[in-house]
Amino acid sequence: MIGRLIANKTFGRGLRLFIAVVLLTTGLGKALDIPGFVEVLITYQALADWMLYPVALGMTATELIISFWLFSGRLVFWAALASLGLHVVFTLWTAVTFLRGLDIPNCGCFGVFFARPLDGWTIVEDLVMVAFSRLLIVSSRMDKK
Repeated sequence: MIGRLIANKTFGRGLRLFIAVVLLTTGLGKALDIPGFVEVLITYQALADWMLYPVALGMTATELIISFWLFSGRLVFWAALASLGLHVVFTLWTAVTFLRGLDIPNCGCFGVFFARPLDGWTIVEDLVMVAFSRLLIVSSRMDKK
């Protein structure tokens, strides 16, 4: 019983830190060049012009806030839930864009940095982050027992 509890805490801590690092990296990548990230958002052909900067700033801030929240280790369940919601939105947005057949040369995951096209792997990566966030929710609930 004790060994299982320790293993779960270690797994949960590792998962929490992994998600936090990913979100910090993606948030910083966007924050370092917001105008460049807006140019990426334009390629998705999904937002009105007036929405581009608010969405770019909102996405960036959300990623950074969730990452700091996860790094703090406080209220992990709620941080994991926020991460889950964020990654579900990203998954839906990338899947719909992919199905629309748009040529997106830079998915924007890291802003203008580490540019790579939106493809099926982007959706898979988003789904993995959904799964990891869900696992963190479960792990955080097990820690309370």
